[in-house]
Amino acid sequence: MTPPPEDKMLTEAGLAPAGSGRVLLIACGALAHEILALKAMNNWAHLDLQCLPANLHLWPDRIPAAVEAAVLEHKDSYAQIFIVYADCGTGGLLFEKCKSLGVEMVEGPHCYSFFEGNAKFEKLAEEEFTAFYLTDFLVRQFDAFVWKPMGLDRHPSLRDMYFGNYTKLVYQAQTNNPALDAKAEACAARLGLAYERRFTGYGDLAPALAALAPKPDSAFP
Repeated sequence: MTPPPEDKMLTEAGLAPAGSGRVLLIACGALAHEILALKAMNNWAHLDLQCLPANLHLWPDRIPAAVEAAVLEHKDSYAQIFIVYADCGTGGLLFEKCKSLGVEMVEGPHCYSFFEGNAKFEKLAEEEFTAFYLTDFLVRQFDAFVWKPMGLDRHPSLRDMYFGNYTKLVYQAQTNNPALDAKAEACAARLGLAYERRFTGYGDLAPALAALAPKPDSAFP
């Protein structure tokens, strides 16, 4: 069994496609573990995966161009390309880019929404506007995506300025992992927030990928 890719690599470099399969998923590196798990569980051999560096989320304005470059590089090698990014802070620019490229993308404003289920998250958001969310990946990479980019490793006194209006940290668990649960609770304590764990599993990501059934095409055996 192939070991999962390392989080540091997914954060900084991403993941190259294997070069096999009829449908290429171009995804955020933060979703690699979940996509590969779903692919293995369902024997979706028709799906190949390329991940762009997860740290693009630190500069959301760079995501549309990075997605475009990946689509143009691989569009002649696959029968279909599907983008596994939500809007992810691009203000609709990624949607417009995908539309112009003729590729579809997963629905939702961000991964917190589609992991929860977009319809459910929309309702929860009316009550949880003071919640700070983490996924499995972000719990593992808390320092790289939260603590250090916000300068809290150097200036911990900034914590209350950044998080003073938040009331709780919600850990959206994709897996049942006691070690991650303990780490997520520790992250909440570091931020001075109440802690809530909510098991979401893969949410709307699973049916979105299941819908990518292989299509007959003699050019792509």
